Amino acid sequence: MILWHKGKDVLFSTILTRHFTIPCKENMPPVLEVTHLKKMYRQTEAVADVSFSVQEGLCLGLLGPNGAGKTTTMEMAEDIIQPNEGEIFYRGQPRTSSFREEIGIQFQHTSLLNFLSVEETLQTFHKLYRESENLNLLIQRCELQPLLKRRNDKLSGGQLQRLMLALALINKPRLVFLDEPSTGLDPQSRRNLWEIVLRIKEEGKTIILTTHSMEEAEYLCDKIAIMDQGRVIAWDSPKQLIKTHCQGAAITLPRTAFRLDLDRLPFSWKQKDGQIILEIDQIHEGLSVLLNLDVDISEMSIHTPNLEDVFIHLTGKQLRD
Repeated sequence: MILWHKGKDVLFSTILTRHFTIPCKENMPPVLEVTHLKKMYRQTEAVADVSFSVQEGLCLGLLGPNGAGKTTTMEMAEDIIQPNEGEIFYRGQPRTSSFREEIGIQFQHTSLLNFLSVEETLQTFHKLYRESENLNLLIQRCELQPLLKRRNDKLSGGQLQRLMLALALINKPRLVFLDEPSTGLDPQSRRNLWEIVLRIKEEGKTIILTTHSMEEAEYLCDKIAIMDQGRVIAWDSPKQLIKTHCQGAAITLPRTAFRLDLDRLPFSWKQKDGQIILEIDQIHEGLSVLLNLDVDISEMSIHTPNLEDVFIHLTGKQLRD
């Protein structure tokens, strides 16, 4: 498969050929492992020190703001660019020429021939391989049947992303790279794409994706590597990251809900825009205390920690588009 990718003012061509199936066995090494990757662009340190691994059949998310080094890390993992330092192992061994034969890539920005239809595009790429995915299965999997006669330049953002995902899967890869797959999609198209990605993972494929979306990362990923300034600053499952870095919850109530002196509250609290925000360890215990103090909880809202809270806690800044 030949995919053209624009990034950092460089035009990359990635050639993917056939796929060789490798059975999943217990105690096998990670599908992909990178250790102490570093990449310099002249005097700019794009990736300072990145290490992570992903096991068979799991989805790993690289999470971080623009400039964190996610795309550069992906391009090194995909064998598009070479690191200045560090090592990359595929199934426990240094990558060989067959590595590109066994992976699929959905780039963040990709151009297709406008005058071809979706069906013609799939057939063209399908013929590039000695061993390819069944086209009917691929069309069904990526929900492309209604679009087969439509030209590529007439596709919506979500439709184009489904086609690009199909092209990334056309060589039956076991390892799939997705670079911000749902950026720019409306909520319905985004959810549709997520469900397709989940089905792909259920088939046993291993996925590495970059994303700006907290919701996307929590929905799709088994493991998260949070990146900032070219480094991995936290690594774990979404649930464990939240548990480790953001314990407790926050209860918000209007100031008028309290008849007592706020200094009598057994919680840490702050006031903002007429609202009282209480920091509590356990929600049910906090509610019990508030009820015993005759606090009106009818207008209460509760916020439990999520990945965005983890990111802000670790880096001090929100994710940027």
